[in-house]
Amino acid sequence: MTGVVSRHFNTELGGFLIAATESGLCFLTWSATGELSALDSYLARYGMELVDTNPKASAHLRETALQLAEFANGERQEFDLALDLRGTEFELTVWRALRAIPFGSTVTYGELASRVGSPGGARAVGSANGKNPVPLVVPCHRVVATDGLGGFSGGLARKEELLALEGPPLF
Repeated sequence: MTGVVSRHFNTELGGFLIAATESGLCFLTWSATGELSALDSYLARYGMELVDTNPKASAHLRETALQLAEFANGERQEFDLALDLRGTEFELTVWRALRAIPFGSTVTYGELASRVGSPGGARAVGSANGKNPVPLVVPCHRVVATDGLGGFSGGLARKEELLALEGPPLF
């Protein structure tokens, strides 16, 4: 089993629960009721377990906390973190495409589907976005519906807050 270290911390954008392996950040969510059960489900799905210590994973957590704080304070626009993402090949393709959406920009689900070679696959892209284990770092909040915000695992109010922080035109 892969050992995972987790940590809670706070930024101007709120509290977070983050988790990492020796390879990199693997999970991020805003602190709220149920975040530990979400982490437990994620770990069980991918055959991972929480461990008390792992120096390499802890170093990834420190760097993640630093970069999230810089982003929240307006000092960083993109993340430069080692990631250990687990998902289907399609999900991984979508998440790579999300990382290519520049700060301050948005794309629609349909546009992103075309970018990943799945024209007409807007719903599948939306599903992959919803399974993104490291929202904000892999900026799924930059994907919007043609007629509104669309969804966001952190909630629509948080999506609006992130888009306002980045300042992109919504539509």
